[in-house]
Amino acid sequence: MEVRRSKRRKRTVTAYRDGDTLVVLIPARMTRAEEAHWVAEMQRKLQRTESKRAAPSRQSDAALVARCAVLSARYFDGKANPATVRWVPPMRTRWASCTPVDASIRVSERLRDVPSWVLDYVLVHELAHLDIPEHNARFWARVRKYPKTERAIGYLEGLSAAAGWGIDMEEG
Repeated sequence: MEVRRSKRRKRTVTAYRDGDTLVVLIPARMTRAEEAHWVAEMQRKLQRTESKRAAPSRQSDAALVARCAVLSARYFDGKANPATVRWVPPMRTRWASCTPVDASIRVSERLRDVPSWVLDYVLVHELAHLDIPEHNARFWARVRKYPKTERAIGYLEGLSAAAGWGIDMEEG
């Protein structure tokens, strides 16, 4: 671990990993007791963030398939069964896509760091396409069985706008 004091930094404390080293940036005027408190706090925050990123469905295609099976059972009576689900390099205009003909789902790697409930929404959205290719009323009624649909759409719209990606929520 490395603590860096800055005379320009007035109130904020920041931490990040540089390889195996935890780097904590603090104001130069902090006491040793305040430093110890903030170093411990930033270690906890970083561990929480890293454990979220290490969630199983973010690690492999097989884990995505397993998560789809859970979501299919919960929201589609087990009837939405993709043949393949895999992470793909970032898509330009979509978060994910589904090809109903071969029952394949592709998920943009941009979603690896979103909260689990957002990834679940995207998977539910694509699972619904296995049965209903269009974004019609029947499709949206099925997707809205997922209770955090509106919240996840808002999250993804904000993420897309902030990053300047221009991803259309209607397209998936």
